[in-house]
Amino acid sequence: MLMPKRVKFRKHHRGRMTGVATRGQNLNLGEYGLKALECCWMTARQIEAARVAISRGIKTGAKLWLRIFPDKCVTKKPAETRMGKGKGAPDHWVAVIKPGRVLFELGGIDEEFARELMGLAADKLPIKTKFITRQR
Repeated sequence: MLMPKRVKFRKHHRGRMTGVATRGQNLNLGEYGLKALECCWMTARQIEAARVAISRGIKTGAKLWLRIFPDKCVTKKPAETRMGKGKGAPDHWVAVIKPGRVLFELGGIDEEFARELMGLAADKLPIKTKFITRQR
């Protein structure tokens, strides 16, 4: 599963999820992509599930790029714990997704097959997405 090798601080602030993506809005590596239309915290498990869904269908010559990485730590307190006593222990890792962010890119295959694979990945994700192609 994806997670940083090391981090400067163990626990992160929650932050804001408002606004649109300022970076990662265009296709850079492949010809086809999957773009987010909503904001969310996408967990490392969700990213991995989508990656596996695409990878299973890819044939020789095709390439997949992940454009997101879960670098934000989410903490959780144990069940049935009283209030106070500090912030909980790190539980899992998430990527902060804002509308307009390109999540995955594909190259080396035809458009209808890429659309089908991205559809499989989109079913694994908790947000609405859109299939995009490179402008020629």
